[in-house]
Parts: sequence; C-alpha cells; structure tokens
Amino acid sequence: MAAVFEELGSGGYASLTMEKLAQRSGVHLATLYRRWRSVEGVVCELLTELSAEVPLPDTGTLPGDLRALARSIAAFYADARMQSMIEAVVSAAARDSQAAMVLRDFFDARLKLAGLMVRRAVERGEVPVDTDPEEVMSALGAPFYYRILIARRPVDPALAESAATAVWAAVRAGAYARKGGTPGDG
Repeated sequence: MAAVFEELGSGGYASLTMEKLAQRSGVHLATLYRRWRSVEGVVCELLTELSAEVPLPDTGTLPGDLRALARSIAAFYADARMQSMIEAVVSAAARDSQAAMVLRDFFDARLKLAGLMVRRAVERGEVPVDTDPEEVMSALGAPFYYRILIARRPVDPALAESAATAVWAAVRAGAYARKGGTPGDG
C-alpha cells in the first residue's frame, strides 16, 4: 500500500501500473495480480485503509460534528495523492464492475458509520426521529466530490465550513426526512 501511495505521489494515477507497483514494493507481479487483479483494485483497497483514519467526531452537537467531519474530509483531500486516488477509483468504477462494487461498499460503510452522528443527534432530541442519517452524510460529502471530480478545483477549509453549514440548515428544515415520516435504521 505504501508503494501505491508513493507512486500516486510521484506520477499520479495515469502513470500507475502493476509493473511499477511490483518494482517499488518488491512484491512479485503475479502476486499483485492474484490479490488485486488490477491497479484499480489496489487503489480501492488503499482508499479504504486511508479513509479509516478520518475520525468520527463527537462534539456533543450535530452542527459541531458536521463541521468537524467536514474539516477532516477537507484535510484528507487536501493531499493531491488523495484526490488522485478518488479520481482513480471513480474512473475505475465506471469501467469495471468489481471496482464499482468496491466503491459502493466503501461509501455504504462510510455513510453508515458517519450516520452514527445523526443517530446520536436524534437520541439527544436535536433532530427529528425521521431524519435519514445516510442522506445527511451523503449531502455533507457531495460538495467535496463535486469540487474534486467535476469542478476540478482544490478542496479548502471554506468548502468544509459551507458544506457543514448548508447541511445543518437543511437538516433543520426537514430536507432529509424519510419518506412517510417513519423512523428507520438509516
């Protein structure tokens, strides 16, 4: 994984090959192919490992948690290698069903985990019980991925602040209420 990260830093995703990874890591090429099948598979695993280091905040309030998580996401993607990595995974997912499944599973797991912040807010009576945790977290992350993948501009602290503020306002307005107004697992 260190070799993947180093290669992303030195040449970006476009120049990343299994051969370069084998050379840099000292792992036999056949082993890399057997374990990951493709560069995209290795990059997906690296994304999963590194994103686990983004802490789930517990500030005692949902607006505080949203702000803290948004700042952590911004810090994570401030590194050009992290941006290369998400670009690579999304690109791979568009072409490869295995990469698409890995990306979907990755985001499903992250949304469920981060949704804990919303569930805690529901328990504190801070937001309505029908607030959908995954929708709230999806809305928080969306501006980052738009900025990286579509607008192709840097991620900065101002983006973190505006995303957290907008999502909190939308939560208060009921924008993420489950259809039918019934509570659920999220």
